[in-house]
Amino acid sequence: MVLSNEPAASAAEEEVEDDALVRASTLEAFGESAETRALLRSLPAVHRERAAREVAEERFRVIMDKYQEQPHLLDPHLEWMMNSLLDIVQDETSLPDLVHLAFKFLYIITKVRGYKVFLRLFPHEVADVQPVLDMFTGQNPKDHETWETRYMLLLWLSVTCLIPFDFSRLDGNLPTQSGETRMPIMDRILQIAQSYLVVSDKARDAAAVLVSKFITRPDVKQRKMASFLDWSLCTLAHSSFQTIDGVITMDGMLQALAQIFKHGKREDCLPYANTVLQCLDGCRLPESSHTLLRKLGVKLVQRLGLTFLKPKVATWRYQRGCRSLAANLQLRAPGKSEQKLLSDSLTSDGDEDYDVPEGVETVIEQLLVGLKDKDTIVRWSAAKGIGRMAGRLPRELADDVVGSVLDCFSFQETDKAWHGGCLALAELGRRGLLLPSRLSEVVTVILKALTYDEKRGACSVGANVRDAACYVCWAFARAYEPQELTPFVTAISSALVIAAVFDRNVNCRRAASAAFQENVGRQGTFPHGIDILTTADYFAVGNISNCFLIISVFIAGFQEYTKPMIDHLVSMKINHWDGAIRELSAKALHNLTSLVPEYMATHVFPALLLMTQSPDLHTRHGAILACAEVTYALYELAAQSNRLVTDYLDEKAVQSLKQIHQQLCDRHLYRGLGGELMRQAVCILIEKLSLSRMPFKGDTVIEGWQWLINDTLRSLHLVSSHSREQIKEVAVSALAAVCNEYYKKEPGEAGSTITEELIPQYLAELRSPEEMTRCGFSSALGALPCFLLRGHLQQVLSGLRRVTCTTSPMDVSFAEARRDGLKAISRICQTVGVNTQGPPDEVICQENISEVYAALLGCMSDYTTDSRGDVGAWVREASMTSLMDLMLLLAQTEPVLIEAHICERVMCCVAQQASEKIDRFRAHAARVFLTLLHFDSPPIPHVPHRKELESLFPRSDVATVNWNAPSQAFPLITQLLGLPTYRYHVLLGLAVSVGGLTESTVRHSTQSLFEYMKGIQKDAQVLESFSETLLKVFEDNLLNDRVSVSLLKMLDQLLANGCFDIFTAEENHPFCVKLLTLCKEEIKKSKDIQKLRSSIAVLCGMVQFSGDVRKKVLLQLFLLLGHPFPVVLMAFPPVDLLFSFQIRKSTASQVYEMVLTYSDLVDAEVLDEVMSVLSDTAWDSELPVVRGQRNHLCDLLGVPRPQLVPKPVPGS
Repeated sequence: MVLSNEPAASAAEEEVEDDALVRASTLEAFGESAETRALLRSLPAVHRERAAREVAEERFRVIMDKYQEQPHLLDPHLEWMMNSLLDIVQDETSLPDLVHLAFKFLYIITKVRGYKVFLRLFPHEVADVQPVLDMFTGQNPKDHETWETRYMLLLWLSVTCLIPFDFSRLDGNLPTQSGETRMPIMDRILQIAQSYLVVSDKARDAAAVLVSKFITRPDVKQRKMASFLDWSLCTLAHSSFQTIDGVITMDGMLQALAQIFKHGKREDCLPYANTVLQCLDGCRLPESSHTLLRKLGVKLVQRLGLTFLKPKVATWRYQRGCRSLAANLQLRAPGKSEQKLLSDSLTSDGDEDYDVPEGVETVIEQLLVGLKDKDTIVRWSAAKGIGRMAGRLPRELADDVVGSVLDCFSFQETDKAWHGGCLALAELGRRGLLLPSRLSEVVTVILKALTYDEKRGACSVGANVRDAACYVCWAFARAYEPQELTPFVTAISSALVIAAVFDRNVNCRRAASAAFQENVGRQGTFPHGIDILTTADYFAVGNISNCFLIISVFIAGFQEYTKPMIDHLVSMKINHWDGAIRELSAKALHNLTSLVPEYMATHVFPALLLMTQSPDLHTRHGAILACAEVTYALYELAAQSNRLVTDYLDEKAVQSLKQIHQQLCDRHLYRGLGGELMRQAVCILIEKLSLSRMPFKGDTVIEGWQWLINDTLRSLHLVSSHSREQIKEVAVSALAAVCNEYYKKEPGEAGSTITEELIPQYLAELRSPEEMTRCGFSSALGALPCFLLRGHLQQVLSGLRRVTCTTSPMDVSFAEARRDGLKAISRICQTVGVNTQGPPDEVICQENISEVYAALLGCMSDYTTDSRGDVGAWVREASMTSLMDLMLLLAQTEPVLIEAHICERVMCCVAQQASEKIDRFRAHAARVFLTLLHFDSPPIPHVPHRKELESLFPRSDVATVNWNAPSQAFPLITQLLGLPTYRYHVLLGLAVSVGGLTESTVRHSTQSLFEYMKGIQKDAQVLESFSETLLKVFEDNLLNDRVSVSLLKMLDQLLANGCFDIFTAEENHPFCVKLLTLCKEEIKKSKDIQKLRSSIAVLCGMVQFSGDVRKKVLLQLFLLLGHPFPVVLMAFPPVDLLFSFQIRKSTASQVYEMVLTYSDLVDAEVLDEVMSVLSDTAWDSELPVVRGQRNHLCDLLGVPRPQLVPKPVPGS
């Protein structure tokens, strides 16, 4: 794909749009308080009705979900919401369904705000313990409808477990019944927790929270902690992650253990830590395919490690400032020296002499393995564990951990290890555990991580690594004093700028921009930081084209970044696996060349030339593109000072450029899978070298280039479908550049050899049986310069006109060839110019303009369809564009060549296209129509009804119309029906739209047509003229199914809505008589079920007309009631049989409705019998039975019976 120098979209526009989205998602307060109160109060009333209950629940979810990203706004309202719902729960009269609904609402709130904040709002008095426990009695753990109730009850119970009284005191107040053994409250809670740790729903998570609060109580830990841990470890050991039940059980056990070791006191948990660690090792969780189990395993391992180590803050850690704002301000005061404020309670003397338990090494080893896990959440948990553990280790051991983390950054490791290593380094740096002495090693690997990109098949991995590396740079900006990072500022700033501008992934570009911003703000040492940030902010880097082509030029204007950016493009992006990145990189090098032309010519260009011979396809492709762009950029610079491009490039470089094509040809690299890329790249190289006026005139290399262009155009049908258009365009552009630069002998004259060979050869290729070959050479002829066309214009126009004609069945299917032929004709007209009295072989003149008009206007009626749909629309679009360009050219140069009948035909054809059904082409036609109407330099002559058109389509109003929208386009287009010149063509287009399939198009076109018809109902003369035009459209398109079927549907709508009521007063009105004749002709011998059904509806509508024509209409309907079919007895009825059944049934149904609608149609005496026959007859019966009923209807309505016509005997 060849990209322009302009970005794909305006960065400013994207910034405004993104900023608007950010503002729109920012809320200031909980604005639905009143509605929420009303919803909660309505629960007792709506819970009995399922529909009302679901509506209330869905509305509450919608309200809460708005605050997912700003849940703190709910905090002032949480208490009253909870109290309202708990009042329902605690009310003894509340039905179970209402209680479940209240708990469901509580869960929705918890989901948004998080259970930790919501937890402390639950009532947690001593009196609440027993009621909560009693609520569990009626719960069924297997009921999937009420899991929210059990989840919230477990959370509530976990809060009540925090009461500061021994549970045994509560047992004495419990009433007992004779003969029953009372279970202590402590045992009841433990039993509940254990039972819900193995369920499959979310209640399992709440049960783990309950266990952590319950088991760590002073009274419970003495009696139950050992037994619970023993039960959980046994359960864990006997479970397997190979089964679903095993996964669920292991998940619950791991959550519970992790929560206990997180919330329990170290001295209570330490005796069990080794046993738990050994059991965990035996579970072999790293081998599990379940991400959550591996994450919980890592989480539990780090909690065990923290249990092994004393809780303390390392005295050796690096600190930037203090946690206290007051202390920071004191340090900034003059005369104050920096001091480290550490918590005395957590720090003790002799930290370095502390013996590290044996289990710590195992924990660290498992966490390091977790850094290489295949899932991000596991690596992230392991990284946090590494950071927490290192904070409690002696300095030497912590440094060993850092060294082990740095081992992840080996090119033998996968991208997972690199990502985990980056996360761990960020955590260590953020916590001050990465000492400045290690920064040189760390920065080296982070710079590699910022450009990490490993190709895997047709794509690459590494975006997560680069994103994490940006996070490391962000963390370092906050963790270290500026003087610590000063030696690395140049490298880090350049790497972040490169990532922010040149990374393929938008998230990585934005992460790099954020990290750069953090460093600018925190460190203040990045060169030109503020200037760069204002240009390359979070929103601006969202558009990759904007980054490569515009932002990069601005940043490279600062000399600190210029060469690093260029070097990065050459080393990392020119050989990128993504072709779009290679092309953007080449464009970027073109734009950057003007900043350091000498460096580009002496250092970059030789490297690129070497890369053009690389065995790697992507490297070769990118290098050739880059050579082309850099050469052209150097030429532009040289031209500004009237110098030659060879002043920058030495003779060796010029010769290397010239040899690229031949070397590729000798190595047969234009063939095979990579041939497409090579042809595209070399065609661009040819174009740029020609535009750069390289000194190759008369050289044999030009013949080689010409051969490549011709061969590429001839072989387009062998190119993959998604690349054909691109390769054709670059080959044609290369041809135009070569001709303009190297085929002129003297100004304005062509060499004889080229004149004699090129155009005849191309004209011969226009007769190729391959469509894409015709496309290529049509475009090539259109791109030829004026001096080559002079003397051959008639030949070329005749050849292209043959391409646009459909004289054979093969030509009909070549829509793309016709499209490109039209574009070529238009381009040639622009190239050779216009002169009324000029020679027809040199310019467009009086003699050959008619041939051009015939070709362009003839294609306006191209409605070819194939498996791709209406491919003729491409031809019509090209025809409209070409006609517009030609008319504007003639108006500016030779308006006398625009004759009145030609202008009328052009405007009418375009108006027809503007009223048709395909949105995109309708919009294009409308733009062409308005351009021709409003063009005033000078105005187009002979535009029919110009004044009326200018009043209907004022320039100021139509500029804001969205012509793609049927609701805006059709009300304007239908106004053209009031202009006689345009009526026929607009009706023809509207027929296709009104009778189409797209709901919005049908609705709005029909509404607009009815609005027009409503306005002419009282004007008999206009209505008569309209009806004549309508019949003329029908007559001209008889048996043309594309129009006739849609037209019948439109007629049905017009008749059904009384648009011709004025004609019903006159017997045998000519409109009805002619319409009946046309309908009979259209459906004669037809087997198109859509056409027949539409005609039935039209015939039923025509019954409203009086006179003999009504009898004739009824006769046609009764003929359809007896529609024949072949009498064949088969297990499966033939298509004709089913088809006839449908026609008969459809006719009977519509005639029944017709009789009800038009009361004067049937005498009252026989009305009931007619209705009975129509409704009770089995119209799918045998033909004699059906015809008998049909004839009976004829007798009842006074219509002559249809007579069978005997078939002629063969040979008679």
